[in-house]
Formats: sequence, C-alpha cells, structure tokens
Amino acid sequence: MNKATFATAVALAALALTQQAARAQTGVTIYGVVDGGVAYESGNKAGSITKVTGGNESGSRLGFKGTEDLGGGNTALFLLESGIQADTGLSGQGGILFGRQAYVGLSNRDFGTVTLGRQYAPHYLAAVFVDPFVSGTSGDEKNLINAVSDGGRLNNSIKYASPIWGGASAELVYAAGEVAGSATAGRSMGLGLAYNNGPLALRFAFHDKSNETVASTLPSARNTLIGGTYDFKVAKLYLAYNVNKGPLSSTLRNSTNPYGYAVAPTSTSVTWDSTDTLVGVSIPRGPHTLLASWIHKDDKTAARSDADQFAAGYRYNFSRTTDVYLVYARMLNKNGASYTLGNAADGGTGDRAIDIGIRHLF
Repeated sequence: MNKATFATAVALAALALTQQAARAQTGVTIYGVVDGGVAYESGNKAGSITKVTGGNESGSRLGFKGTEDLGGGNTALFLLESGIQADTGLSGQGGILFGRQAYVGLSNRDFGTVTLGRQYAPHYLAAVFVDPFVSGTSGDEKNLINAVSDGGRLNNSIKYASPIWGGASAELVYAAGEVAGSATAGRSMGLGLAYNNGPLALRFAFHDKSNETVASTLPSARNTLIGGTYDFKVAKLYLAYNVNKGPLSSTLRNSTNPYGYAVAPTSTSVTWDSTDTLVGVSIPRGPHTLLASWIHKDDKTAARSDADQFAAGYRYNFSRTTDVYLVYARMLNKNGASYTLGNAADGGTGDRAIDIGIRHLF
C-alpha cells in the first residue's frame, strides 16, 4: 500500500469514527439540590421542638442522568438520584442508595418513552404540580393529600410517557408486586393526563394500589385527582380535588400518636374514604414570591375526622439557583384526626410549624 492510499484509508477510518461518535452524542449530567434550614414545630403532646433540617423546601439530592442518541429518532436514557439528609449527611429514603429515583429506558420522538425502575407515580406528580409549595415546607400537600405508596415512588415499575400532542400528554405505569403465588398482591397501577395551553394547565391522575396479600383479599386503595393552575401573570391560581377510596387510601405521615390520644389513630384502623380540596396562590414580584394555600380533608367515615391546613410563605430568589424561604402553617384537626405538618424531608410532629432556610440547585 503506497503512502497516498494509506493516508486515504486512515482519513476514511477517522471520518467513520467521527460520524459514529456524532451519532452517539452521549451526555451525562450531574445535578442536585442542597436545602438546609430550621423548623420549629409545636402543638404535640411531647412539647415543641426546633430542628435543623436538610430538606424543608426540597429534599436534598445528588443525581446523574444521561442520554445517548441512537439515531432514527431513538434515544437511550437513564437516571440515578440519591436522597441526602443535608443536616447529617445520611442517605434519605431509609438509606436506599438511589432512593429518590433509579430507572433506564428508551425514547422515540414519535411514539414516546418507556422506562423501567423506581419511578414517581403519575398521581404524585399531579399533586405536586397543583401545590404552590411544590410539595415542600410545612405547606406540603402531602400532609393531607395521599402520596400513594412510598412517598409517591414505585419500585419494580414500567412507565410509558407519550409525546405531547397539541399540549396534551399521558402517562401509564404498572408496578409489579412480585409476590410469589399472586399476580395482583402488592401491585400498583397509575394513569396521568396533562394539558397545557398558555396560562392554563390541567391535570388528571388515578392510582390503584393493591392491598391484597397471599392470605387476604382486601380492596385496593384508589386515589383520583383532578386539578389545574391558571397564570394571570400578577398571580397564579392553584385548584385541586382528590378522592380517596378504600383501606390505606389516605395514610398518616406521622403514625406515632403525636397528640397523645387515648386510642391511637393509625392508617390501618379504619377504611379511609375521604376527599381533599386544595386552593392556592403564588404572587411573584421580581425576586419576591408570596405563597398561600388551604387544604381541607373531608373524612367520609362515621368518625368524621376532618382536618384543615392553612399555609403562608415567602421566597426570595437571589438567582435562578439559590433562594431563601420563610413559611408558617397551621393544622386544625377535628374529631380525633391526627394529621401533622411535615415538610419535604419528614412527616412532622405537631399542628403548628415555622420553616426558614436556604436552598441551592446545581
């Protein structure tokens, strides 16, 4: 082979490798949130408590996500996200390494995305969307609106997310119970529908979690939420209505009887048929944002253990990635209800709470 032929062959091989690398377009992003603050909680039997927390407004986390362009409109993707208790450095979600999310999947620009792993339920994502506090601080909607399963996360799940058609999209998820001898015990199924059109955004979500075991056939826990937001520019309005049916369809975030009732209420002591109504608002003024919400729990059982949560807050954005916040919330429990004011990191201990802190995103 002469020098000219050899040089040509090398050039062609280099071009082929360059084209292959361009097609792959593999990219990995490291991201996260560090949230630190102080929470003052009172109204429980043991007395008030002041806590330094690692996740008032948002759960602190470290994440890795990546994509690879496979060509023809196809993309491979993955995400691994680990929860961190920023006040202690311990892992969140009970010590699970990637307890927030862990999944891998394939996406096609025309047909949608399929992912497998530990993922959020559509009902949880819809509830977060219609909450002006975005499921954080003591104004957290999870204090009254059921978070389905483990904080809204589903293990062993397969999720399909559609492309966006004229502002509309859909999600379907199935989480296997993986119980030997039963195809239905422990499984979960969910559906989410979304529509966005300018200032209007609507959400519908349904979740069905099996309470069956190999030895029993309890009815499923079912949660159905409809809600939306409307951005008037000077203020954004949030509305939601949620229906809970069946055992464990509306669980307590703190089940240790913090109010010291003679008969301790538990999430399993009654069939929790209930409805939830949320009304909220956010008012942006440059770097300043005012927040407020009211959530009403209407217990449909004979006990009529209703509750009302009121929350008001203020956020100041130093930049797109750093803000400070101050939130006050009050829970009014009725007829032996035992709901507490939790935040993004824990379930709370009482019916009055003040949160102050700083959050940084990277």
